[in-house]
Amino acid sequence: MAEKETSLNKIERLTSNQANIRNVATSAHIHHGKTAFTDNLLAAAGLMASKNAGDLEEGMTTWQHKDEQERLMTVDAANVSMGHEYEGQEYLINLIDTPGHIDFGGNVTRAMRAIDGTFVLVCAVEGIMPQTETVLKQALRERVKPVLFINKVDRLIKELKVTPQQMQERFAKIISEFNTLVLQIAETELGDKWRVNVAEGSVAFGSARENWALSVPFMKKRNISFGDIIKIYEMEENERKDWVWKNAPLNEVVLDMAVKHLPNPLEAQKYRIPKIWRGDIDSKLGQDLITCNPNGELAFVVTRIVIDPRSGKELCAGRLYSGTMRNGMEVYCNNNKKKSRIQQVLVYNGIKPEQLESVPAGNVLAVSGINVDVGETITLVEQTPFEELKHIFQPVITKSIEVTKPQDLPKLIEVLRKVGKEDPSVKIEINEETGENLLSGMGELHLEIIEGRIKTEKGLEVKMGNPIIVYRETITKDSGEIESRTPNGHNIFFLEMMPLEENVYESIEKGEIPEGRLKKKPEDIWKKLSELGISNDEARAYRDIYKGNVFEDQTRGLVLLSEVIESIIDGWRLVVDNGPLAKEPLMKTKFILHDAKLHVDHMHRGPAQIYPAIRLGMFNAMTKGGAAILEPIQTHLIESPVDYMGSVTGLVGSKRGILIDVEQKGIDVFIKSRIPVSEMIGWSNDLRSITEGRGVSSLITQDFKQIPRELQENVVRKIRERKGLSENQ
Repeated sequence: MAEKETSLNKIERLTSNQANIRNVATSAHIHHGKTAFTDNLLAAAGLMASKNAGDLEEGMTTWQHKDEQERLMTVDAANVSMGHEYEGQEYLINLIDTPGHIDFGGNVTRAMRAIDGTFVLVCAVEGIMPQTETVLKQALRERVKPVLFINKVDRLIKELKVTPQQMQERFAKIISEFNTLVLQIAETELGDKWRVNVAEGSVAFGSARENWALSVPFMKKRNISFGDIIKIYEMEENERKDWVWKNAPLNEVVLDMAVKHLPNPLEAQKYRIPKIWRGDIDSKLGQDLITCNPNGELAFVVTRIVIDPRSGKELCAGRLYSGTMRNGMEVYCNNNKKKSRIQQVLVYNGIKPEQLESVPAGNVLAVSGINVDVGETITLVEQTPFEELKHIFQPVITKSIEVTKPQDLPKLIEVLRKVGKEDPSVKIEINEETGENLLSGMGELHLEIIEGRIKTEKGLEVKMGNPIIVYRETITKDSGEIESRTPNGHNIFFLEMMPLEENVYESIEKGEIPEGRLKKKPEDIWKKLSELGISNDEARAYRDIYKGNVFEDQTRGLVLLSEVIESIIDGWRLVVDNGPLAKEPLMKTKFILHDAKLHVDHMHRGPAQIYPAIRLGMFNAMTKGGAAILEPIQTHLIESPVDYMGSVTGLVGSKRGILIDVEQKGIDVFIKSRIPVSEMIGWSNDLRSITEGRGVSSLITQDFKQIPRELQENVVRKIRERKGLSENQ
């Protein structure tokens, strides 16, 4: 008797058939059912006990941390893999379950780099919510194709008692709003193609928690109507479960949808690679990437790092775009500029990583043995790395963190470095001299989770300070030309600063214009700048783009400039990181180097001379250009029973908030408002208090706006006091 094929053997076999691989994710607004959805798919594949699937009390399979169970929410993305049969063929589904809370949206951004398609889940009762739009932006920015699953249909039936007609009308509204977003967000050539179509089956609906799903093609095939769905909720629970399993199994419907409507790596890489990799497409590596060549040059992108709490070993998960990854192979880490050696190559058997000898291109996998950061491009020899992963929102809240025992300070520094690796959306500032260490996160919850894990999982007792708001500095008008000399007086720079064009800044933020020092003749960037109204001469003067700021070299024919330009740019970057008002980062500024007079002897024009001159020149330019503080502003959608509308609007007003829109829907009111982050410390508790726990707030957008002039002096003073800055610093 032949041995039965194990699930790992099956996954290993399927990794080689690229046409039958689907790399996908779940994405949604918080509590719209992603993790219950994933649980039930795993259960159907025989990779977990079906009785526990989607059980909040027992905990989801993909919840790997105690705090996820305590808070009943996904915090970390989780990789799973499973087999699926469709029309007589076997398929490998590599799935990443992502968080829904906006504070952990960095996990969604990173997951999108590894996959080609995503199930966007929308609650049938709540409909399209702010985070639905956010995850669509994250997906479409990476050219990841969406399909739609309308979840929690059981609530429409059991709670709202809808008729079949009302159910269809509700679905039609959600689908229309979803497609409107796709058309608004996606690139023109993709928007129309990627609209979902209920008749074609790129839309499904059901209840992830109760393990059923339907699509219009599936309903026609099984001769099922909307009325039949309502009738099953008149059955006893066991009878309903039997009916669901026979007539509308979740796994069959949604995985069929993935196979039919989401691309395989061979298809996806043709249009994704030019977006996420800016190397030479006509090169050997470029063609290997476009064709997803398993026999080509190696190209692996790290999208997630997991550190084993017991051994401290790092596991790097990501996407293999070209070549074949093998145990023991020597590789080159392009961002770290170093060679390393792969110890193990692993795939996900369900949620468990297990070792294989090798895995070919087109798969999501993990490796051990390399010490890198998220976003690293792993190749065999030095190559152009993949585009930097850009998170959709920036950290806006900072807390100091310190140990309770001074002898634990070295351990804290090591722990913080590990935290930064595991969650790159956290910004960490370590000052080993003063012992002050700062954590910047997406919100209060984000930092609470990190603090809790340091204590419980890293075994280190720490205390965190009060929240500190992250500000930015900018210039409000043209400074005119500024002359600045080096300390030795032998070199003179003629420079200018002005506000960066808003449309250019937006393109940088969207990733349409990549950050970093520009290489020779970046034709694609010049073309994009031209589309934005930047003249050809100015576009060709762009030398560096850094943190939403631009450096232009408009000098002409300076013989010695090539020997010092890198030092000038480095000096500029130092000021971008620490502005003149309060040493907060600069934002939306343009620096222009017009001319320079340089000493012929390189000894007199080293970095020690150039950095101070650039710093002084920029400080003077900012002063003349009306230096200003920008504060983070968030737009929130607040949902509350209409009885509390007065209390909610009063709360918004008390926090310097501005009402944008108020809309009543039945017994609920939806209030859109813009509120400074500095006024939102404790916001969730305040909202719950005035609405007796029934108010919910969702982040829509985040931006930085100039702080009212009457508040600026006081804000600057407080920041400088906190940082211990003297008058001349």
